[in-house]
Amino acid sequence: MVKLYHVSVLYKHQSKAVSLCSASDLTTFGFFQRNSVQEFMNFSSQILVERCQPATRTSVKEQEYMCHVYVRADRLSATLISDHEYPHRVAHTLLNKILEEFSNKFAPTCWTGEPNSTVFPVLEQYLTKYQDPRQADSLTKIQDELDETKIILHNTLQAVLERGEKLDDLVVKSEQLSMQSKTFYKTARKTNACCVIL
Repeated sequence: MVKLYHVSVLYKHQSKAVSLCSASDLTTFGFFQRNSVQEFMNFSSQILVERCQPATRTSVKEQEYMCHVYVRADRLSATLISDHEYPHRVAHTLLNKILEEFSNKFAPTCWTGEPNSTVFPVLEQYLTKYQDPRQADSLTKIQDELDETKIILHNTLQAVLERGEKLDDLVVKSEQLSMQSKTFYKTARKTNACCVIL
């Protein structure tokens, strides 16, 4: 099943990334899981943008999800979280289009403002419209720009983290995740760990 879950626009400062706006489709998750899933999507997006260099595109596989990241040379960034069946080219083309529209609507002075302070309803529209990747046909004219940039594919979020960093440690230290989300993460890790064949 091809599915888009989350799209966000961020700004990469020297030491951290700040989310400017985001949109999510959490209908496939249980009602009580949605808040924690939302926090983890925002958290993952921020961590990946912080770890990516300016003027790069990256796709990271984490379990059954893919997180596509584009950090422009001017540090304006976007992420898109989908299932692993969603076409990489379409995802990065969509990220390019979102950043172009965002930068046309908001001046660079707005990019460094307060987290989640920007109202950009186009994200919700794109999240709905591009659930079907065939809708991207009108975006193929941007393909030439996409071909100029190398897309880096990582197998896990762990591969993107800096040497010696562990996702578990980042989750524990995070001020953005609630205690409920941290507990949800630990429980999910334990549940998945029991299924590993020794």
